[in-house]
Amino acid sequence: MRRSLLALSLVVFGCAGSAHAAMVAKPVQWTEQGVTYKSFLVYDDAVKAKRPGLVMVPNWFGVNDMAVAKAKEIAGKDYVILLTDMYGENVRPKNADEAGAAVKPLYADRKIMRDHVTRALQELKAQEKTAPIDPAKLAAIGFCFGGSAVLDLARTGADVAAVVSFHGLLSTDDKLPSDIHASVLALNGADDQGVPPEQRQAFEKEMTTAKADWVSADFGNTVHCFTEKEATDATGNCRYNGKTAKRAYAAMRAWLTEAFAAK
Repeated sequence: MRRSLLALSLVVFGCAGSAHAAMVAKPVQWTEQGVTYKSFLVYDDAVKAKRPGLVMVPNWFGVNDMAVAKAKEIAGKDYVILLTDMYGENVRPKNADEAGAAVKPLYADRKIMRDHVTRALQELKAQEKTAPIDPAKLAAIGFCFGGSAVLDLARTGADVAAVVSFHGLLSTDDKLPSDIHASVLALNGADDQGVPPEQRQAFEKEMTTAKADWVSADFGNTVHCFTEKEATDATGNCRYNGKTAKRAYAAMRAWLTEAFAAK
């Protein structure tokens, strides 16, 4: 079903982080078919209590300093985040052309995308032995390309409480069964030219047919990239919107809290 943006944002959570926080970004790597993937486990090491674990798939620029900073801001004292390398250690896009080339094979063969994000979830679970992760509270979040990836993770029937997609494409291929166990929250800009009305309608039909617990919310006067602080171009379809980002993060936290309580 579809809920109003206002209803999603009634519960407001403070921004994660503290001046006294001991945020860490510990390297985590694995090798698959001869390719080494270098990710980071991000959390506040000063807090010893166990907390939810999140797979976080960044935008198409992948794992870089801005993605690490974003993961730290989201994690705060509330989450342990595995910031996920979807490309392999030798692919670190520096511009839009390189980023487009990096994501192209994953969009062309969605099984590759699903395999990579599924492996990331496995690696997050493996960190429970050394990091303060509550194994009963796992979820995934993603941004732009990463939003597409975590939606596909949900479509695989992965055992996570929730997934949250920020300005991600809503379409997928036709090779997935409707086996969704996670609560699905898709947050997009109403003016995002990359997510046309027919794509939104197809997504809503897919979620309804799957009998998933889902919400799709569109933020008014908002285009693509609305959480990406580096997207400073005043024109075009990729632009940061601080007000929308704040509302979207509040919606994410409320959604995760509800999903973890139900789990």
